[in-house]
Amino acid sequence: MIAIDTNVLVRLLVRDDLTQAKRAAALFEKNEIYICKTVMLETEWVLRFSYLLSAPVIVNALRNVIGLPQTTIEDISAVGEALSLYEVGMDFADALHLCSNGEATSFATFDKRLKQRAHKAAPGRQIEIP
Repeated sequence: MIAIDTNVLVRLLVRDDLTQAKRAAALFEKNEIYICKTVMLETEWVLRFSYLLSAPVIVNALRNVIGLPQTTIEDISAVGEALSLYEVGMDFADALHLCSNGEATSFATFDKRLKQRAHKAAPGRQIEIP
């Protein structure tokens, strides 16, 4: 199994450098791939800020990656849930933080906008402003 960096995943998805895109695709075809959730987080940021892609396009791209049979995603349940929250209006980073809180019963933040969006997108989550 090979863990990949964000730049490999971005080349696979965006294909703006044909040589690197082919090399990334070959890596995925020939190997079991491990993707850390931090790579998913950074990939979303790069696609949104550097490539100006919309949330629906990014969600679709990342879900396609998750669906690849030879790919393992770290904490897949948190990443999948975060993508669902992102799809309905939360910031992906905030959603991933919220969904990655393990056994914690609540989530504390000073970000009032995060709390508002989370209550709308994930009403069952306990969000506190200390």
